Amino acid sequence: MTTTDLEAIEERLRVLPPEKLAVVYDFVSYLAEGCTKSALETMIASEAVLARDWNRPEEEEAWADL
Repeated sequence: MTTTDLEAIEERLRVLPPEKLAVVYDFVSYLAEGCTKSALETMIASEAVLARDWNRPEEEEAWADL
């Protein structure tokens, strides 16, 4: 495993679009908190990311009869 410094991480972050930065922020926050979020907090934090898949027209059609 190579050592990664803050400068290398910042360089990679600068090229990410805003929606990916939001995902990175959530993940880093999770790591910084010592991975102690409750299951409910984790579900809430991941909702926006998962919604990209959930809210596709194909998904709506697949679940329409339930």
